[in-house]
Amino acid sequence: MAGNRSEQFVDLIRHGEPEGGNLLRGSKDDPLSDTGWQQMRAAVARHEPWDVIVSSPLRRCAEFAAELAERHGVTLEVEPNLREIAFGDWEGRTYRELTDSTPHAFQAFFRDPLNNTPPNAEPLSDFASRIHTAWDAVTARHARSHILIVSHGAVMRALYCRVTNMPLESLFSIEVPYACRGRIRRASEGDRLVYHNVGACT
Repeated sequence: MAGNRSEQFVDLIRHGEPEGGNLLRGSKDDPLSDTGWQQMRAAVARHEPWDVIVSSPLRRCAEFAAELAERHGVTLEVEPNLREIAFGDWEGRTYRELTDSTPHAFQAFFRDPLNNTPPNAEPLSDFASRIHTAWDAVTARHARSHILIVSHGAVMRALYCRVTNMPLESLFSIEVPYACRGRIRRASEGDRLVYHNVGACT
């Protein structure tokens, strides 16, 4: 843990492109593609003084997090509750497939994911509760430390909604491409979104 800082910075990064291309992956545990590895390495090319790296357990996050932690001699923790939302029957299917087969349900989910849960999927309210619980535990455990969280698009969106008081219904109005980064500052006056760098993706 770092010294007596009066504030805490938490950096967030989404995984790069996984093998298999662009689809609703959820808990499907694909590794990064070669392009995904390149995206992630480029996104962290500038060294940051992280005290700890915390990762989702899914391979597209954890394998890169392990490489980065080893490179910088930083402690790595794997947090199971930071895994991606589970999409149920839609997992592993492409956007085109779902647009063709269930257009109304698919569009309704992206317009209002809180009230349009896919078949057998994790409800968004349960997912958000899981992510917020993990956030509280990680930030309390590493109070006043500079943390990097390696996770997923919906995880970052859920945290942004919490920090900015956006409704969960608006989750997908936030653009979170592969390998993009964000930063949240935690201080006595509350949490603040410092930046969200969509341009980190290559």
